[in-house]
Amino acid sequence: MSSLFQKLGIDRLSREERLKLISEIWDSLTPVDQLPIPDSRVEELDRRIADADANPAAGRSWDEVRARLRGKS
Repeated sequence: MSSLFQKLGIDRLSREERLKLISEIWDSLTPVDQLPIPDSRVEELDRRIADADANPAAGRSWDEVRARLRGKS
């Protein structure tokens, strides 16, 4: 058991108390969809969308990609 568990007294909690603590910690986290996206990633996504719009035939269909990943291409 880690020293942080001991320092915080988590090692003395019952299973049910630990599960409740996990739930409370999880609920306290900022949802992923509310986290800020760095400008560099937004710019890259915009670039990729523009490229896909300008060259729709350059990509592969989902069926082609799936078949390739499954080794059936």
